[in-house]
Amino acid sequence: MTVLSIGITDARPASQIAAPAITFRLYLEDILGGRIHALVLRCQIRIEPRRRRYTPGEQQRLYELFGDPSQWDRTLQAVTWSHTSLVVPGFERHAEVDLTVPCTYDLEVASAKYLHAVREGDIPLVFLFSGTIFKAGGAIETGAFIVEPVSWDLEAAYPMPSAVWQATMDRFFPGGGWLRLQRETIDRLQAFRGRQALVTWDEAIDLLLQSAVSRQTV
Repeated sequence: MTVLSIGITDARPASQIAAPAITFRLYLEDILGGRIHALVLRCQIRIEPRRRRYTPGEQQRLYELFGDPSQWDRTLQAVTWSHTSLVVPGFERHAEVDLTVPCTYDLEVASAKYLHAVREGDIPLVFLFSGTIFKAGGAIETGAFIVEPVSWDLEAAYPMPSAVWQATMDRFFPGGGWLRLQRETIDRLQAFRGRQALVTWDEAIDLLLQSAVSRQTV
């Protein structure tokens, strides 16, 4: 029986790609030794928000996701970030491999809301692994393999610096973000911007927000 352990040693913005992604460095070890011919690894990545504290600004930005902090004893639940997979080539005893995880700045996605909201400290992540292990079995010349499942309880915690996500997004959206709007909403916003002789979308949205705040305070 193979006893496999996996740890996360590093995270960095993925390079030479066409869309935002973060590359995690995985350290794999076959604790009982021997040679693994190949490993098909599946991974679910979850954000565990209860594992850290939040500044007042972060609490405000997380309101849409978790509600008022007075409710967080009930609402502060784990958020699934990604499901991904990786084929690890053969290794003996231990190996290091990269796992690249695509990112989105779509603020309708819960994980993006969380990652956008947290500006300081670490993002508490948990990697839940499953998959299949292929090991040589019997005499080498027979070419036979033993197929084993990855242990159901194999997981790894990793406190990813929030700066890694911010640097990843800054490569594609420097100093900004991304919002998905219906075409009709874009048309209305564009018409408003034209009537007000505003140069940028930021100015148009800021003026609308100021108007909304003014009506609330009347």
